[in-house]
Amino acid sequence: MSTINSRNLFLGLILAGSVSLVNAQTTQPETSAATSQTSNPTIDGLKKQIEANPKDTESLAKLAAAYQEASDWPNAIDTWKKISALLPDWAPSYYSQAYAYQSAKDDANAKLAYEKYIATVKPEEVEQNKKNLAYAYFYIAFAEQQTDPNKAKEHIAKSIQYDPTNQDAVKLSKALNS
Repeated sequence: MSTINSRNLFLGLILAGSVSLVNAQTTQPETSAATSQTSNPTIDGLKKQIEANPKDTESLAKLAAAYQEASDWPNAIDTWKKISALLPDWAPSYYSQAYAYQSAKDDANAKLAYEKYIATVKPEEVEQNKKNLAYAYFYIAFAEQQTDPNKAKEHIAKSIQYDPTNQDAVKLSKALNS
């Protein structure tokens, strides 16, 4: 059990930087097919490490981040899913999946992954995850504004509770409540 906890801590430290740098509010440029076919030594090296030890969550997290950096969304998503299977209670993997889905323009799966992220954040982790929680709730509210305005209002209220400075959330709240 202590191996998983120290691994979670280590992954949290690794991804705290990469998740905050890879804020879901940013958009990444699209890549061409030629770009995604180019060999990436970092990715190739990590793939070899993972072949030797498929349960190496540290290397998997580095690989997922490398795929995101390369805007290789399908591989980033698949790698984050592997991490979630190995560490199902580790919320950052779901947030990162959501970001990758969102970047791949797969809004339905992005919404599901943000919902899973929200559900997985432990009470003792809320304070350190406020910005990401605020964005996750904002994204869900935005996605639901047409189909379920009442749910959207609930989600946008939560978003503003976690980050009252997010002007996009404040604008959406005003629109939903007018």
